[in-house]
Amino acid sequence: MLTEVLDLLAPALSTPGAIHVDGTLGMGGHAEAALEADPQVRLIGIDRDPQALRLAGERLARFGERATLVHAVNDEIGSVLDDLGIETVTSAFFDLGVSSLQLDETERGFAYAHDAPLDMRMDPTTGMTAAEVLNTYDGRELARVLSQYGEERFAQKIARAVVREREAAPFDRSGRLVELLRATIPMASQRGGGHPAKRTFRALRIEVNEELAGWARAIPVARDRIAIGGRIAVLSFHSLEDRITKRALAAGAASTSPVDLPVELPEHAPELRLLSRKALTPGAAELATNPRSASVHLRGAERIRPPRRTKGA
Repeated sequence: MLTEVLDLLAPALSTPGAIHVDGTLGMGGHAEAALEADPQVRLIGIDRDPQALRLAGERLARFGERATLVHAVNDEIGSVLDDLGIETVTSAFFDLGVSSLQLDETERGFAYAHDAPLDMRMDPTTGMTAAEVLNTYDGRELARVLSQYGEERFAQKIARAVVREREAAPFDRSGRLVELLRATIPMASQRGGGHPAKRTFRALRIEVNEELAGWARAIPVARDRIAIGGRIAVLSFHSLEDRITKRALAAGAASTSPVDLPVELPEHAPELRLLSRKALTPGAAELATNPRSASVHLRGAERIRPPRRTKGA
């Protein structure tokens, strides 16, 4: 949804001295378009994946000092901006979830279509792998992860099967996990619910990378670092991410005045203006060329008043 993202951010990107933050840089496609939108735009690109940063750096090299790339997680946006001496930014963009780069790199273990090591770390230099989650979490905790993050209705059944099977040998590759899921999930559900590994792999990826907890920390900080007249846009690929985004933006766009006050006090007025009544979704042309966009939701907001809360770190 490149065109739609740029349309939402256009007024902010054309502001003199614009500073644009891409909090999920990936391979730099959206960032490149933002830099091309106006020759004054300065980019702060953040990504936790060293490989993505390298590729994005090559792509954006022609912009020279206009592009500053930082190896960090998006919930560190406050400290990244502080380190750069930047108080507020003109616009911010986040493309949540796993990237095409990560899905297409077979050996990183994100895709259930290929047998690969069960890693799933967006930053492969640090943190717990998916194999460690499968091999160390007790049955109750594993079921919670599958149910909460994968919305898997057979979470408890799968967790019991994993605990039983890991006693014979620890899990280390995705192919064995896919086989277990095919054998555990009832065939009737497999026929109507898509690939049997889809929800489990999503849950493990979210747990390994702390995606939802991190995004819940990141968005209020990002929202509060937007300057008046600036804009934020977020692409979410499943309902759990989108729910966090929707609530954070809606909270900023709501009045906090007590219901019994006859007039709204300035300090209680909304600080954001939502840029669309509901989330924007891909059109037919996008779906035809990019099937992975089928579940995407795009939300945006403009800052119209100073934030009510102090900025986070």
